[in-house]
Amino acid sequence: MGAKIKARDLRGKKKEELLKQLEDLKVELSQLRVAKVTGGAASKLSKIRVVRKSIARVLTVINQTQKENLRKFYKGKKYKPLDLRPKKTRAMRRRLNKHEENLKTKKQQRKERLYPLRKYAVKA
Repeated sequence: MGAKIKARDLRGKKKEELLKQLEDLKVELSQLRVAKVTGGAASKLSKIRVVRKSIARVLTVINQTQKENLRKFYKGKKYKPLDLRPKKTRAMRRRLNKHEENLKTKKQQRKERLYPLRKYAVKA
């Protein structure tokens, strides 16, 4: 493979291409590991790190695009998978939403209607 792979180049590729590239990188890594055991050149040993990081980049791009597609699919749906919902804190997730907080009972509505807030003007 050679040169270091950049994530921005990977984002334009299709999933099949990414999987193919991942497979190639894994094969290359296994060859480099064999070279390490058999006492290969120093250049091959230093390449192991680059290939490992490249594999990580490819996997990251695959996972990110997958998650992005799932977000698009579930946008506007009533139920979403737990990992797509906002994390927040446990207490915040259990809290009433804005609409539920603002709801008032019939009695409370009646009381507010009959006794509105009075405004006073102070005579100077």
